[in-house]
Amino acid sequence: MSIFNYITLASVALMILLILVQTRGASLGAGLGSAGEVNTTRRGTEKTIFQLTIISAIVFGASLLLGVLS
Repeated sequence: MSIFNYITLASVALMILLILVQTRGASLGAGLGSAGEVNTTRRGTEKTIFQLTIISAIVFGASLLLGVLS
């Protein structure tokens, strides 16, 4: 296995963990079309977790691309 495979595995594991930790989102009602949800801004830890999720997704995509090209 190349280094890009290890980076891909680590970033996908981190991304899954971060997505599961996020409490924002919704209940079953939002999935069924309920419009009762109010948009609020992310602050503090929630914002940090959201930004880390984006960074891990970028690292994941880049490692996949570099793994295929190398």
